[in-house]
Amino acid sequence: MTSAERSPLTRKLSAFVALSEDELAVLERLHQRRRSFTAGRDMVHQGQSARVAYILSAGWVCSYKLQPDGTRQIVDFQVPGDFLGLRSVLLRTSDHSFEPIVDIEAAEVLTSDLLEAFTQTPRLATAILWAASRDEAMVVEHLVGIGRRDAGARMAHFLLELASRLALVGMGSKEGYDCPLTQYHLADTLGLSAVHVNRVLRQLREEGLVTFRDAHVTFHDYGGLVDLAGFDPAYLDQTGPLLK
Repeated sequence: MTSAERSPLTRKLSAFVALSEDELAVLERLHQRRRSFTAGRDMVHQGQSARVAYILSAGWVCSYKLQPDGTRQIVDFQVPGDFLGLRSVLLRTSDHSFEPIVDIEAAEVLTSDLLEAFTQTPRLATAILWAASRDEAMVVEHLVGIGRRDAGARMAHFLLELASRLALVGMGSKEGYDCPLTQYHLADTLGLSAVHVNRVLRQLREEGLVTFRDAHVTFHDYGGLVDLAGFDPAYLDQTGPLLK
C-alpha cells in the first residue's frame, strides 16, 4: 500500500469520489515533500507571501487571526486529512496563521504541484473543491455558534462536529475521540473565557452528556447532546454525492 493510499486525505476524498489508480498516483506525488513541525511554532504566518499549502498527515493544527491588542480568535482546527493554506496558494498572502497544537507531520504542496494535479485529474480537483467547501461551511457554522447559540449549545455543537470530522478519517465515533485541545483553545474558538469553558464542560458532564478529560472526549448520551446543540451534520456532507 502506498503512502497516498494510507493517507487520511485519501480516506476523506474517497467519501466523495471513487478514486482511480491515476488519481491515487497523483495524490502520491502530492505527498512526496514530507515535513515535520514542532508544536507551538507557526508553520504559516498571517501576512506570509509564500505560496505553499500542506496536507496534514498526523497531528492537530489551529488556524487563527491575531487582533491589534494581541488577542487571538481561533478560526478552526485542522485534523489529519485536511489541507492547510489552500486559499493562500491562490491569494497573494495568507490571511491567518497556522500553529501546530502537537508535533505534526504534513506534506508540502507547491502551487505548481496543485495546478498540475488539477490539470491531470479534473475529478480529483472537484473532490478537493468539495473538501474546501466543507471547510467554508464549518466556518459559517462557527459564526452562527458564536453569534446565536448559548454557551452549552455552542460547546456541544463544536464537540459533535469534531466527532463527525474525525469519524470520516477513522479517528472518532459516537463513543468519543482523542482530543489534544486545552480549555484555552476552546475559549479562543468559542468566544468564551477559560473559566466559562470549565464551567460549561462541568455542566455537560453533570448532565450525563459528555466528559472531556485527559485529552479524550467521551460521549455518554450522544443523542441528548445532539438535541441540546440542534446539531444537523448535513452541512458536513459526509456521505457524498459519490462521483463515479
